[in-house]
Amino acid sequence: MNWRKGGDGGVSRRWAVLLCLGSFCLGLLFTNRMWTLPEATEIARPNQNDEEGSKVAAGDCGSKKVQELQSYKDVLQVQDAHQDVQTLDKTIASLETELSAARTLQESLLNGSPVAEEFKVSESIVKRKYRMVIGINTAFSSRKRRDSIRYTWMPRGEQRKRLEEEKGIIIRFVIGHSAISGGIIDRAIEAEDRKHGDFMKIDHVEGYLALSGKTKTYFSTAVSLWDADFYVKVDDDVHVNIATLGQILSKHAWKPRVYIGCMKSGPVLSEKGVRYYEPEHWKFGEPGNKYFRHATGQLYAISKDLATYISINKHVLHQYINEDVSLGSWFLGLDAEHIDDRRLCCGTPPDCEWKAQAGNICAASFDWKCSGICNSEGRIWEVHNKCAEGDKALWNSTF
Repeated sequence: MNWRKGGDGGVSRRWAVLLCLGSFCLGLLFTNRMWTLPEATEIARPNQNDEEGSKVAAGDCGSKKVQELQSYKDVLQVQDAHQDVQTLDKTIASLETELSAARTLQESLLNGSPVAEEFKVSESIVKRKYRMVIGINTAFSSRKRRDSIRYTWMPRGEQRKRLEEEKGIIIRFVIGHSAISGGIIDRAIEAEDRKHGDFMKIDHVEGYLALSGKTKTYFSTAVSLWDADFYVKVDDDVHVNIATLGQILSKHAWKPRVYIGCMKSGPVLSEKGVRYYEPEHWKFGEPGNKYFRHATGQLYAISKDLATYISINKHVLHQYINEDVSLGSWFLGLDAEHIDDRRLCCGTPPDCEWKAQAGNICAASFDWKCSGICNSEGRIWEVHNKCAEGDKALWNSTF
């Protein structure tokens, strides 16, 4: 077949058109069989990889921040839980106190026992919060001791009322009644109370060998009368600096179940006739053993929940012959914190005097050999003049 036409050797125009059409058809056929267009989902999107990488990196960074934030929240939750537990303890103790007060009043009414005047006052006194109640243990024969306290460290009259209103501190002489209620001795106390108005009368028959029962009744009655952070018991032959005592107790006001005093562990005396003889010495093991750790009886303080515990369980709490031992035994099975503070048991001058000059004022002073200030009716003036914290200390203090 001759492809050429003419002398120039070129391809005819017809054949050129046919070749072009044939090549085009072959190209279409070849393309459809050898190459398939990708699906729309398979087409790469611009900057897709960069965006995904950024998201992954941001996710990792965000997850770390989330984990750190969660850890911080966990720590805060633990702290909050601890505070909530303490608040719950305080709330439970408060509710138990109110229940105990109601029970005490109900028992008094049902038994026909005389109801203290404090029960008859306005309910606002019961509901008010006080810092501490100081109960001064006294006896019928201790009129001179009471007067010496009234004219030294204890505010009198309007000043005592001001102390209650401004500082939230209640101070009362704690006294029971004689075996024959309404006798001449009881009438003498009533006359003294009408003059000074500073007695707290409790349903207890007075007697030295019944101090454990008196202590139990004091705390039970006090916690039902006044809602306070602390309840203090002090003997009437001890000198007290009220502001210093309040500052010591205030440092522990946020704690539950606190038992504060000068902790000791003296010997268990098994010989009859000696002072502080322990009739139940056999309970403490072999002769020569010592008591468990407890606060000395001249002055100690307990928090509201411990006073409430005593009030609720007063009918089943065992009483030893020594009241400080009894009190310590009541807390043995409890999760109570024992706080030993030696400022609560300083000696008389020169001991408390030197400490006062050094700026370490004592909260309580007495003579160990006398278990109180020896001849306190006269010597408490000396102790007050040399060891007192000053007239302005109490009124300038904040608790």
